[in-house]
Amino acid sequence: MRTVVVVGGVAGGMSAAARLRRLDPQARIVVVEQGSEVSFANCGLPYFVGGEIEQRRSLLLHTPRSLARTLELDVRVDTEALAIDRAAKSLRVRSRGGGEDVLGYDALVLAPGASAVRPPIPGIDHPRVRTLRTVPDAHALRGWVQDGARRAVVLGAGFIGLEAAEALRHAGLEVALVEAAQHVLPVVDPEIAAYVRAELSKHGVAVHDGVAAERIDDDQGRPVVALSDATVLAADLVVLSVGVRPRSELARQAGLELTGSGAIVVDHEQRTSDPHIWAVGDATASVHAVTGTVAPVALATPANRGGRVAANSIVGHGRRAPRPLGTAVVRVFGLTIAMTGAPRRALAGRPGQEGEGSQAGEAAPSGQAGQAGQAGRAVHTARVHAGHHAGYYPGAETMHLVLHFGTDGQILGAQGVGRAGIDKRIDIIATAARGGLRADDLVDLDLCYAPPFGSAKDPVMMLGMIADNVLSGRLRQHDPARGIDPVGSLVIDVRNRDEWDEAHIDGAVLIPQPDVARSVELIRDLAAGRPIVVHCASGFRSYLAHRTLVGAGIPNTNVSGGFRTLSVLAPGLVVTRQEQDEQAPRGRSRRPGWSPQLPGQGDDERNHGQQDERRQKGQTQRQDDPHAEPGGSQLNPGYAAPAHPARRGAAGRSARCPPRRRSSSLAGRSPNRARLTTRPATRECPTEPR
Repeated sequence: MRTVVVVGGVAGGMSAAARLRRLDPQARIVVVEQGSEVSFANCGLPYFVGGEIEQRRSLLLHTPRSLARTLELDVRVDTEALAIDRAAKSLRVRSRGGGEDVLGYDALVLAPGASAVRPPIPGIDHPRVRTLRTVPDAHALRGWVQDGARRAVVLGAGFIGLEAAEALRHAGLEVALVEAAQHVLPVVDPEIAAYVRAELSKHGVAVHDGVAAERIDDDQGRPVVALSDATVLAADLVVLSVGVRPRSELARQAGLELTGSGAIVVDHEQRTSDPHIWAVGDATASVHAVTGTVAPVALATPANRGGRVAANSIVGHGRRAPRPLGTAVVRVFGLTIAMTGAPRRALAGRPGQEGEGSQAGEAAPSGQAGQAGQAGRAVHTARVHAGHHAGYYPGAETMHLVLHFGTDGQILGAQGVGRAGIDKRIDIIATAARGGLRADDLVDLDLCYAPPFGSAKDPVMMLGMIADNVLSGRLRQHDPARGIDPVGSLVIDVRNRDEWDEAHIDGAVLIPQPDVARSVELIRDLAAGRPIVVHCASGFRSYLAHRTLVGAGIPNTNVSGGFRTLSVLAPGLVVTRQEQDEQAPRGRSRRPGWSPQLPGQGDDERNHGQQDERRQKGQTQRQDDPHAEPGGSQLNPGYAAPAHPARRGAAGRSARCPPRRRSSSLAGRSPNRARLTTRPATRECPTEPR
């Protein structure tokens, strides 16, 4: 009879034990757990603190008694694993009462998990400072909330920190969220994080990003957090969520191979450097499927899967553990944020992406792109801003999706933020990446469609269309993450006049897309040899303009994601209607921008104006209209991207932004970017280039 000892419960350890029982009904399986709970829903802890999960028992999935009854497991809680004797194949343990025992094994599974990082700052041991890793942690925080706590400080704006901030705000507390990185949720790109920050602020969470806690003082039994920017935050409780580290002390003492950061090294069957010892979960090192980085992936799905793989290996089935993509999702009030693969910072350590030269909009030879940083790859990025279902069906919510892919078409990473449909789209892309599909293969996916559920051209398919055009050379993109220079480049805004008047890039020139073809010579003159960058609201009208200019022999690049992405990544360059009104001379109306009469423009301009007026009244266009959202949708020009308060001065623009230059226009207007839209996706145009 085989004896298997499992150290640690919860996701990885209990998955291994349960799978082993199913594979080997005769085995003796002993589970050793240092805590009081061997199987609990640790991902549900923040929701218990906030009261969404009302009963503590709802978090407890199994007890030692239930596991003994259903799976015949010998579960020993409140028992610490002290040392491994690899030669004797035994484990020495000690119960809470102090008694010690030695457990022999044929196979040993280590699932010790990770512990919360406690930074070495004065006052970190204040009794009102808690992590949120265990049921007792959650119970203590819930107790303080129920006892009348009014103010909370959350240190760290990763997954747990965001969930804790939301939960405490949901419970009625004043919440301050502190993040030492430059933006909240550092695992995503800044353009996605901007929406998260806006949502937090909208719900009353005070965000302090780019600063760190320097010390925690005491004021009559309550913590006071002092930040590096001299801000002082008084609180009734502090949640510490600044990261985790592998609990690998037992493995280290046994001489098992570890990474430099202390994670347990395992092979594709979760086997350690000792052939009789396996390890799973947050304490183990994984090789990232995209970047090749070796590090722990502290997520429930890889932990559960690792437990199953280890059990298979122990009984000789030998199923391989796949390299993780890091697919994850988090809710922040009304927003869903999801990701898979690698973010930009892990893919591109230096400029030169998107086939561009050193200057914004400067075109490089076809197919040439800059080399990525850590991943050693060249990277392209596709963006769409689209409804989560057909726009003409009531309730469509705007999704913002980002897809990173290589010059060979490999899917490198994807992120999304929105109020509905985000998890579905990222799951699709994660599945495509796992299956080895290329980015341009996404256009060929057979996805279910009906107006309440999606669009005939799903946003994932639209990402594939953009990737197809980029990889084939039909589309040259300017990535707004690299910035945009309206002085060194000619920036052409091809939206309509009403959009321009609401907000536009300072220094840009406005030439509505229908007028581009007859403005070719004017554009040559305006460029005067400078690189040309074209943008609309989200990318399709500017793609049409891009192709028109290419056909006329004028090199240019199309801004990926359009003004919606620019207004998030470069808010200091955006001039809003309010700023134009404030700058207008007293007693005079707002400057409308110059609009020279192009040949045959008069009647067309009146027609465009009538169309804009009809669209503003909510009329829909046919689905096959080239200017209609895929599937059809109502026009909604009121898109508002989130501003970044930390980067904008009193007038609403960056303190580092140069003085305003006079902007030129031929006609057109721009969306209002005051907030993240919760209305149906705009009818601006399809966001995929065809």
